[in-house]
Amino acid sequence: MSGAHATTSVWLRAMPGVFVLIWSTGFIVAKFGLPYAPPLTFLVMRYVLSILCFLVWIQLSAAPWPTRRSQWGHLAVTGLLMHAGYLGGVWVAVKAGMGSGLVALMVGLQPVLTAVWISQWAGMKISRLQWLGLTLGLAGLLLVVWRKLGVGMEVSGFTLAAAVFALLSITAGTLYQKHFVSANDVRTANVIQLFAALLVTLPLMLFETEAINWNAKFIGAMAWSVLVLTVGGSSLLYLLLQRGAAMAVTSLLYLVPPTTALMAWALFGESITAATLVGTALTALGVSLVVRPSSAPKVHTS
Repeated sequence: MSGAHATTSVWLRAMPGVFVLIWSTGFIVAKFGLPYAPPLTFLVMRYVLSILCFLVWIQLSAAPWPTRRSQWGHLAVTGLLMHAGYLGGVWVAVKAGMGSGLVALMVGLQPVLTAVWISQWAGMKISRLQWLGLTLGLAGLLLVVWRKLGVGMEVSGFTLAAAVFALLSITAGTLYQKHFVSANDVRTANVIQLFAALLVTLPLMLFETEAINWNAKFIGAMAWSVLVLTVGGSSLLYLLLQRGAAMAVTSLLYLVPPTTALMAWALFGESITAATLVGTALTALGVSLVVRPSSAPKVHTS
């Protein structure tokens, strides 16, 4: 194996782990940035700056744009679901008082919804081992964030609706992208997705009245959101969905709440309990059962 091929192979194996680390910082960034700006205003700024970054990258690399009009439409739909819907729901819920642990718990149900959809409507069989993995992953997830449930006034009709909307959006977006979106250049695909999200979010932003408090934490949160979460995390998610089964990819999100808990401990001194450690182990085991090649979903044939 040549040096270039070896490097590529190592990178491909590392992509899921890197994705989990990056995605987990999304809840940390919310804790840094949302006290200083309304959620949709923050997201509009994030979308605009991310689009500009991608356009510069596209110009320097001469990245190709999709050639089929249908692909532009499919990418726009995934942008509405996976950016405007998912991010909008999460950030509105957190801003309105729902804790990041509870939001993570609800969004962490995505692999279960994905598995149910695949088994019921996509003509694919989920093995018993995979169902066991999904159950273990969910159990570990509950252990990690259970102590956050019922703390303060986190749950209201509004925050619950926003979190459920985020969950449904990321689930539908992941399935839609895997089914309808062909392999396109990740840079131009992201621009189309982000522009669609911007068009939807911008009018809603006009209803927000809170002013932005420009300070180092807000600027740092914005820079991380643009350069790491959107340019890095969204690109990795797109590449992973193009390379793997939708359920295997989304099951990685089971690792996000435990990873976020570890980050919160390191950055904010939040305690890590025995339940966190046991839940993390259960989650890791569950994910390994879901994504292992030997348990990949099989398509029924008649």
